[in-house]
Amino acid sequence: MKKPTLLILAAGMGSRYGGIKQMDNFGPNGETIIDYSIYDAINAGFGKIVFIIRRTFAEEFEKIFNDKLKDTGVEIEYVYQELDSFLGNKNVPEEREKPWGTAHAVLCAKEVIDEPFAIINADDFYGKEPFQLMASFLENECDEKNASVMGYEINNTLSKHGSVSRGVCTVDDEGNLDTITERTKISIEGEDIVFTDAEGEKHVISSGTPVSMNFWGFDASIFSLIEDMFVQFLKENIEVPKSEFLIPSVADYYIANKMGVVKVIPTTEQWFGVTYKEDAPHVQESLSKLIENGTYPENLWTK
Repeated sequence: MKKPTLLILAAGMGSRYGGIKQMDNFGPNGETIIDYSIYDAINAGFGKIVFIIRRTFAEEFEKIFNDKLKDTGVEIEYVYQELDSFLGNKNVPEEREKPWGTAHAVLCAKEVIDEPFAIINADDFYGKEPFQLMASFLENECDEKNASVMGYEINNTLSKHGSVSRGVCTVDDEGNLDTITERTKISIEGEDIVFTDAEGEKHVISSGTPVSMNFWGFDASIFSLIEDMFVQFLKENIEVPKSEFLIPSVADYYIANKMGVVKVIPTTEQWFGVTYKEDAPHVQESLSKLIENGTYPENLWTK
C-alpha cells in the first residue's frame, strides 16, 4: 500500500496578515510554519508532499523547499492554482482577482495524487499528534466511503489579536461529522468564547467545541466529486467576483448525499497561526518552547 500524501494549500495571499506569510521565518534557523508540518508529516509516515502554489512565486518557493527536503526521501510535487485552471472553455471574468477557493485548489492536484491524502493550510501550525492520527486514518480506514477531518477544540485555536472565522462542527453519536457551519467574528470576551451573527447578536460557543482548521483526509476518488461540483459552481457563481468553492461544501454534499461519512478525529493539540502580524511573536515563542522541551530539534533538516 502506498504511503499517504500531504497536500499543502499555499497559493493564498494573507490579506489580513499582509504579504506571503507562508514564506516567513519563525524557527531559530529560518524555518517556516510549513517546515514543522512537513517534519511532523514525514515522521508520521507520509511519503509524498504536494504543494499548491501560485506560479508568480514558484521559483523562490521551489528553491527553498527543494533544498530543505532533498535528503528526506519523500517525493515532492508542485502544482499551480491559476484562475483559468479547470475552467474548460470559459473565460476568467475581468472582475475575478482571488483564486476560486480551497476546493478548487485541491482539484488542481488531481493529476499528481492517486492515494489517500491529507489537506492542510500552509500558514497553520497543527502539532505533532494530529499528523500521527491522520496518517493512521489514511492508512487503515480511508476509502471512497470514509473521509475525515481533524477536530480541534475551539479554545485551542483563537488569536489574542482579533476575531477569527472557524468551521464549527457538530458530531453524531458515532463520531462522524453531521454539520460544519462557518462562524465569523469569533473572539474571547472575558471568560467566554463568542461569535457575532449577521444581525450583530453575540452567541456563546462552549469551550471544547470541535472546529475544523482545514485539516482533512480523503481518498483520491474525491477528485471526481470535486470536479463535478466545480462545474456546477461555475454555472451558478462564475460572475460573482468574490465567490469561493470551499472544501466544507464538498464535505457537506458528500455527507448529505450519503456518499460516505466524515470521521471527526478529536485532538487537544494547541493550534497556532499567523492570522495577524501581531500573532508572529507568539508563534516564534511557542516554537521556541517546543524546541526547549524536546518536541522538535533546533534545526529540523540537519542530520
